[in-house]
Amino acid sequence: MPDQSNQLIKISNLSKSFTVSKNFLGQTKKKLRAVSNVNLEIFSGECLCIVGESGCGKSTLARLVLNLIKPDSGSVEFMGKNIFSLNSRDLIQTRQNMQMVFQNPFSSLDPRYKIFDTIAEPLKIHRKNLSKAEIQKKVFDLIDEVELDKNIAEKYPHQCSGGQNQRVSIARALALDPRFIIADEAVSALDVSIQHKILELFKRIQKEKNISFLFIAHNLGVVKQIADRVAVMYLGEIVEIGTTNAVFSNPLHPYTKALISSAPVADPHKRDRKKFFLEGELPKPTEIPMGCAFHSRCPIAQEKCSHSSPALETKSSDHFASCFFV
Repeated sequence: MPDQSNQLIKISNLSKSFTVSKNFLGQTKKKLRAVSNVNLEIFSGECLCIVGESGCGKSTLARLVLNLIKPDSGSVEFMGKNIFSLNSRDLIQTRQNMQMVFQNPFSSLDPRYKIFDTIAEPLKIHRKNLSKAEIQKKVFDLIDEVELDKNIAEKYPHQCSGGQNQRVSIARALALDPRFIIADEAVSALDVSIQHKILELFKRIQKEKNISFLFIAHNLGVVKQIADRVAVMYLGEIVEIGTTNAVFSNPLHPYTKALISSAPVADPHKRDRKKFFLEGELPKPTEIPMGCAFHSRCPIAQEKCSHSSPALETKSSDHFASCFFV
């Protein structure tokens, strides 16, 4: 477990909504709440996984953390500096330490660039003091580091498999020696046989380089394999956070219990476990109910849940949940 005294990123009261429709006067008529009052810490050398259903705000949170979109309120501190208050020059410098690996490598790589040029591009832009020979050596070192054959350097993305292209994306993210990488559903577009190998690559990079990861996923098997800590997200809110072992062995929030209960189990001796079912349908992000956002589906909801919204409550030193009854 990483040293939690060494905080790299602090996310405080982060919120973001998008205008869905306007009236004839141009005034906002309806808003979609994507991220709501999120508070998180990410420590040096750890992998924090964000898990939740599609549309819960995971990718929006990732883009906020990188300052690719502006929040309605809140802050993201990277190494003690609020990234939303940085000037252009300082933001460019900071972003060299913050990289992203996207879900679909075929759409995140430029089809006109050879693999060598794709990996070399950030070096040419941000490391202008490097000679051509030094850039070439660095590129081939990165290709070797992500366990690819050096012959791939002269290929184009369409000549490579999905797993190979995702390794290229990882090599490009590592080019500037970042402190922090966001992996947004980075294995979900890959064959199951390839997913494990890519996850093992992420784990090795994390250990060898002490890089922090924010790993976004909806596959609980993937989360269990790679995460040091898990944050569960529902309709833009963090409803539970804890170490991977604590969340999976003793889920506190009813939504987390339902997620884990719904995951397929390979062991036939464990298939008779008690199921935890949800009621109703997922509310629209534009029509989130009052009170606890989860109460309309919660099997243990009571009257106060419809008008009061609980905050994350401490249940142990490494396990928190937002529920009145955990």
